[in-house]
Amino acid sequence: MVSCHCSQLARQYTMRKAEVSRNTLETKITVRLDLDGTGAAKLGTGLGFLDHMLDQVARHGMIDLDIEAKGDLHIDGHHTVEDIGITLGQALAKAIGDKKGLRRYGHAYVPLDEALTRVVVDLSGRPGLTFEVPFTRAMIGEFDVDLIREFFQGLANHALITVHIDNLRGDNAHHQAETAFKAFGRALRMAVEADPRGSDIPSTKGSL
Repeated sequence: MVSCHCSQLARQYTMRKAEVSRNTLETKITVRLDLDGTGAAKLGTGLGFLDHMLDQVARHGMIDLDIEAKGDLHIDGHHTVEDIGITLGQALAKAIGDKKGLRRYGHAYVPLDEALTRVVVDLSGRPGLTFEVPFTRAMIGEFDVDLIREFFQGLANHALITVHIDNLRGDNAHHQAETAFKAFGRALRMAVEADPRGSDIPSTKGSL
């Protein structure tokens, strides 16, 4: 029985890759990901700080992530950041599939010097974001911290997942942001892992 279950999971996980493109008058974005990667990232969003944060998601989530984005950055970063979140969410939903045999829930606490952030993820099938990050300044370099919430909102809405992000403490806005992205990567990694004791959809409803 164990070998059968493992072989079923192995067949399921060979398909945990996705590629999604989003083309609008404001942005042109392509996301490729592999949930069972090594943490490799190839990022070209036009926003150096966002590339740095997405690299944390890939590295700590052990997700291979390739994002190409061209947006109306001459206006500001809003459309580009939000649409990357949307497209990444769509790719995640596609790669995750029917969620059979997955843990479903994931959580992580990540510190960086004085900052500490907790992220909890549920592959619920219901989009929702609770974002409690009291940034200590409005800008990190040239990056507007308001866009971090927009990124996670787009991702949660289109991945159909519930995400709670709580910065428990922090004085440095860069550290606050980085712990959020690192913790999200690690929580997502846990949620999409195979549950060695389960092969069904992890819900009493029978679907997610």
